[in-house]
This record gives sequence, structure tokens and C-alpha cells, in this order.
Amino acid sequence: MTDMDAVGNVLPHVFKNEAQDDKDEFARMQSFVGAIAVADVVKTTLGPKGMDKILQSMAEEKRHIITVTNDGATILKSIMVDNPAARILIDISKTQDEEVGDGTTTVAVLAGELLREAEKLVQMRIHPQTIIAGWRIAKDAALAKLKEIAWSNFEDEEKFREDLLNIAKTTLSSKLLTDDRDHFASLAVDAVLRLKGVNNLDYIKIIKKPGGTMRNSFLAEGFILEKTISTGCPKRKENPKIMISDSSMDYDKIKIFGSKVRTDSMQKVAEIEEAEKAKMKKKVNKILAHKPDIFINRQLIYNYPEQLLADEGVMVIEHADFDGTERLASVLSADILSTFDNPEDSRLGTCELVEEIMIGEDKVIKFSGCGGKACSVVLRGSGSHVLDEAGGPSMTPSECSLKLSSTTRLSTEAVTQKSLCPLLLGGRENDEGKGSPCHRGLRKSLESTSDDHLNNAGYDSAELVQNLRSEIANGNKSAGLDMNIGAIGDMAAFGVTECLKVKEQALHSAAEAAEMILRVDEIVRCAPRRRDRE
Repeated sequence: MTDMDAVGNVLPHVFKNEAQDDKDEFARMQSFVGAIAVADVVKTTLGPKGMDKILQSMAEEKRHIITVTNDGATILKSIMVDNPAARILIDISKTQDEEVGDGTTTVAVLAGELLREAEKLVQMRIHPQTIIAGWRIAKDAALAKLKEIAWSNFEDEEKFREDLLNIAKTTLSSKLLTDDRDHFASLAVDAVLRLKGVNNLDYIKIIKKPGGTMRNSFLAEGFILEKTISTGCPKRKENPKIMISDSSMDYDKIKIFGSKVRTDSMQKVAEIEEAEKAKMKKKVNKILAHKPDIFINRQLIYNYPEQLLADEGVMVIEHADFDGTERLASVLSADILSTFDNPEDSRLGTCELVEEIMIGEDKVIKFSGCGGKACSVVLRGSGSHVLDEAGGPSMTPSECSLKLSSTTRLSTEAVTQKSLCPLLLGGRENDEGKGSPCHRGLRKSLESTSDDHLNNAGYDSAELVQNLRSEIANGNKSAGLDMNIGAIGDMAAFGVTECLKVKEQALHSAAEAAEMILRVDEIVRCAPRRRDRE
């Protein structure tokens, strides 16, 4: 069959059979539809009144596992899409989560709105490169205005702590913890301030223990390891030397897959067992040469080496998970050892006190006095679904924003982007030429997020947005939307404060993703590879 274009010209057949090639308007339309559809999926989760999504796996063995969340990154990384433009939006949401920890929904929705406006401009016969040039000019003006209205109280300890509390409360206002945000904001601020400028959140351990209420959550000084001390070992050590290891301590397993040992008598079996025990004892003696008070191993420890170590008064902790050993090594400034031949080159960790304590109904091990930086946030709640949402999408963005705020200036704005729009773009909307509608396209994209916040809350978006536009035009630069009562309010008085880095990253990522998708004028799908029949 011969391919022809719209006017009947014969087109050369370049690709294999079943390969697909979409060009120009068809390719651009597919990109717009896919990206806007992904943005619409998470749009209803925006803001303090945003709705939640239930995520359920379709795999038979995981069908009973569900996740209830309104976090954009969690939702997008859980859905499978075939559209390449949709995949780009999912990737930028993941990048936003990794870089700054917050604004994952905002960046996806903003990119989708930019493409929605770009679709209208393309239909007006404006070239994509002209649209992109206009976006870049407007984006630069937006970033410049953001830096201009930002400030920092880093030098004033009291005001700086108040700013951090406001940032945490603003971040948590759209999460599960919104009703107890004052309590959890205080926990997050206290945890981040303990870092003393160290940009490493590994020092903060989040532990989830079912039981009680969310308000029963607390901040524990030091590091908590969710393991128990081996039987027969001391349960408390003061100023100990701590060895962290990732080494095999089980001696009766053949390490070569598929190997077999055959003997002709039980005496030879006993000789093999004795040889294995002697080898393990030699290894334990090498460990004891380091003179540790506590031995923590990531792998299993069998009874015989455990008994040898306990007889020497060493506290033994086995099966410490990989994440736990990595964090603990960082907190205690210790090396993770796999061989024990050179005690003089090995670095052991230390702290003031190691003891076994109870949290709820579970025993855990607490490391106190770890240089004053490490701490553990213990979350309590009614069930695992509540704790999973509180411990990941709720507390982690708050801590990331606070960490970034300790080194960057702060931007206080409304919960929506609407109060920012007239300040960002200034007089650009009055520019002559084809660039003017492109500038307005970015402004409309920012404004549309305020409509989404209001629509999610069930308020009249048309009236409130117009009132907000009037307030800002009259010089009220801190005006915003009070989502509790559906009216215009003073964001500075409410303490609505956001991290400048989060705003900048969201604007950068959304604009770059929209530019990348808008540049596409052809989509080629290769023919599927067929399996040869034998």
C-alpha cells in the first residue's frame, strides 16, 4: 500500500512495516494531549483543600497494598504512561522531588498549563521558536522579581526560627498533617536546626510506630536503630567504641552455588564443622583485636560467633538494614568494615550512650550524644497508611524546604501563584509584536493555578481572582487567598512563607519541560521486534 500526503503526492516508504511516524500538527497534538492529561491528573491535589488519590497496584501479589496520598511525585511515579510527553512531565516531577523535595505537583501543573497556552498560540500561527523566546524573556523577569522580593533573617536567630516555622507550616498546610501542623512544624524545625548548617538529611531518622495519635509524635535526641540487642549481651554501654560491619558471620553455608560436599563417614562431617568453627573463631579474634564495645553487622550472626563476642562483653547487633548501617556510619563518623586485618587503619565510631528502649510495644536501640547533630523523629498514628503518608510525602518536603532555607533567601507569597503574576511580568504584556501573547501565556499559566486552588476548595474562582487582581494592582503586594474562609487575606500577617529555591526550581523545570515538548515536530515509533519461531 502506497502512502500519500494530503494533496495526493506519493510519499517514500522509509520505515519498516508497522513503524509509525507522526509529523507536525499530529505530533504536536499528541504531545499536548499527553502532557495536559498528566497535569490534569494531579491538578485536583493542589492547595490546602486539595483532594487525595488512592493508588492500587494491579499485580495480583500486591493488589492488597494501597496508598492514599496527595503528593504529586508519589502519584506520578506510580502511574504507567505510553505518551512520551507525559513521561517528560513525570520525570520533571521526580527531579523536583530529588532537588528540593517540595513543589512536585506545582511543577507538573505549571508545565501542563504552559502547554495549554502554547496550543492556543500555535493555532494562532505563532511559530514554536517565537513562543519559546517569549517564555524565556518572561521567565527571566519572573526570576529577577522573585529575588527582588525575597529576604533572609539568617543573622537574627529568633526571627530566623520564626521564618522556618512559617515555611514548615506552609509546606504542611496541603498535607495530611495540616490539622497538627504547628506541632509537626516545630518538630521539623528543631530537627533541621540541629544539623547546624550541615546539608545532610541522613542525620534525621524518621521512625513510624503504629499506635496513639499523630500528636503523640516526638523528637528524640540521637539516632534510633529499629533492631534489638542479641541475647546474653549487655543492654547499655557508656562512651563505647562502635564497630560497623558488613561481613558474613554464618559459617555453615557453602558460598558457591550448586556445590556439594560428600563424605563417607560422620567423623569427617564433624571434622568439617570443626574446621568451620575454627575459621570463624579466627575471624572473631580479628574483630576483638579492634577492641570494640559494640559490634553491629548488616548480615546475620550465628550463635557461635555471637557467643564468643558476648563472652568478651561486646554488645552484638545483627541484621541492621543497609539504610540503617549507612546512616549510622555517617552519624558516628565510622567506617563500614568488611575485613578486619588492619586494626590501625580502621575507624570506629563513638557516642555517649547506647541503650535499649521501648517505643510503643517495640524495642529499639538508641544512640545518644552523637555529636549533637543526629536526631530521630518518631511518628505515631492510627495505622500504616497514615504513617506512610505522614513519614514520606508530608515530613520529608518540610525538612527539605527547611534545609534549603538555611542557605537561601525566603520568598513570602500567597499559597497560590496568582499574587506573584503581576509582580513578575510587570509591563511585558504591553510589548509589541508576536512576543506579547507569549509573555501573557506564562502569566496566564501562573494565574490558572490560583483557579485550581479555589476550584479544589469549592469557592467562586472568578470573583475571588478578580478581587485579588484588584488588591495587587492597588499596591497590596502581600495579598493572597485565605483558603479557610474563601476571601482575600494578608499573607504576611498569616505567616505564609515559602522557600525561594523551591519557587525557582519549579519555574525553571516547568519552563524547560514545556520548551522541550513544544520543540517536538515529529514522533517516530519503531516497529516491534518479532520473536523468531524455531
